[in-house]
Amino acid sequence: MASFDTELDTARRIARQAGDILLKIYATDFSVQDKAGGMGPVTEADERANAFIVGELRKAFPGDGVVAEESDNSGDGKRFERCWYVDPLDGTQEFVNRNGEFAIHVGLAVAGQATVGVVYRPVGNKLYTGLVGQGAFLEEEGGRRALRVSDVADPSALRLVVSRSHRSKLTDAVAKRLGITRERESGSVGLKCGLLAEATADVYIHTSGKSYRWDNCAPEAVLRAAGGILTDLGGTPYSYDGSELQNHRGLLACNAAAFPQVQPVVAQFAREAGILR
Repeated sequence: MASFDTELDTARRIARQAGDILLKIYATDFSVQDKAGGMGPVTEADERANAFIVGELRKAFPGDGVVAEESDNSGDGKRFERCWYVDPLDGTQEFVNRNGEFAIHVGLAVAGQATVGVVYRPVGNKLYTGLVGQGAFLEEEGGRRALRVSDVADPSALRLVVSRSHRSKLTDAVAKRLGITRERESGSVGLKCGLLAEATADVYIHTSGKSYRWDNCAPEAVLRAAGGILTDLGGTPYSYDGSELQNHRGLLACNAAAFPQVQPVVAQFAREAGILR
């Protein structure tokens, strides 16, 4: 099995340094703009962290592609066998709301598959890492520990993690059908997948078609490395080969034990809502 130790160590360092950039701006009275096309808010923090991460990755791995949210480099996924997918500030709304639930995503896809992932939450200093096939870990103040998703298979016993900023009626309908009664709120996609990897949540459903590959490459690597699954709402894995960047078919993250029971119900509701055709 190929070693990605250098890639992982470099991504960890870059994410932590980018976290310092975010925290310095977080402590100021920063301004917020709206992205063109109704793409949500953007701040100086997004742009400065983006420039730093992209620059560092290109320096460390000049032969790799880089696709980052605040950069015009969307074609790299098609041109390179190895491509980094970067979200410099996942959860900008959480950053603006100052609730701490934002993260930096640095993920490496190899041959179109999420392979290496780092998700870093600067507030609280939590860093999730994943090497698919080799394990996932959480680094925090108390040290470093291995992560493994839960083995809860009964849908009614699952713990659902939902978005703090974007409540979904479809998610509520799925939860009702499956008998899920326990839920918690979280911000960033990466932090939600981190909760699944930590086995403190079991399932996450993102019904909007407005997320992108940089939102989920690093979280998928962490989650899969911890034994979990991330697909579209129809149960099909996303490819990171540059053929498309937008996640038009939503996201489903789940532990492996419950996925066979959860996914068909999610797909049925998604088809009825017109998300899947």
